[in-house]
Amino acid sequence: MTDEQREPRVASQESVGGRADGAQTLAEDLLLVLFQPQSGTISGEGTLYYVLAGAVLADLGLGAHVRTGTGRLGGLTVEAVADNPPSDHLLRATWEYVADKPRGVQTVLAATGPTLREPLLDRLIERGELRRRARRSLGFIPSSVIEESDSARRRALLADIRAVLVDGAEPTPRTAALAALLYGSGTLPQFDRDIPWTSPVITRAEELKEGNWGADATAQAVARSVTSLIVSNVIVAAAVLPRT
Repeated sequence: MTDEQREPRVASQESVGGRADGAQTLAEDLLLVLFQPQSGTISGEGTLYYVLAGAVLADLGLGAHVRTGTGRLGGLTVEAVADNPPSDHLLRATWEYVADKPRGVQTVLAATGPTLREPLLDRLIERGELRRRARRSLGFIPSSVIEESDSARRRALLADIRAVLVDGAEPTPRTAALAALLYGSGTLPQFDRDIPWTSPVITRAEELKEGNWGADATAQAVARSVTSLIVSNVIVAAAVLPRT
């Protein structure tokens, strides 16, 4: 196995603790928004691991835990900022993967994405925003379903995204990344009830994808630039995957 193919440390149950400050990660918020209460399903399962991994990278960018560069073939690479590891265990796993050497964004997404769904879902259940209910299929086969438990945060996140995409509000870097990743997942048309799927909305989403996030304080400029580059590359990667 080559160094480039080495798998990252798999997020364990230790990850369910989240950040030391208790704040939600961007990937948690993205998964919560993608959850559909009416059906108990998650939108965009076909590209989910890509966009969740992208949300983790975006979070690392916003926290100045990673920086971007250019690989030998001109592609975007990500490398760890050595003296700034994240406190969140799940983010730390991806940070450690790029700490060995700079890696291409596509490599990071493919290597880290497949293990993210379940620990992120566990976090949302632990926080009480979702719940897992046991049931029996066909009357005797044990199974479980995911249901909405507390809709307040999901409503607030959708309201923030709507304000940016529909009302033209200037986003925070976090909301800009969340809206761009939602757009990049290919699922935004499914949110037409809350966020009308119109030409102005598509135009604004495209602007966010290109990093046009509005004015920020100088201290945030580098993190915003790094994150917008990551988000844009995630969207390009997800676009070539089959939609299911």
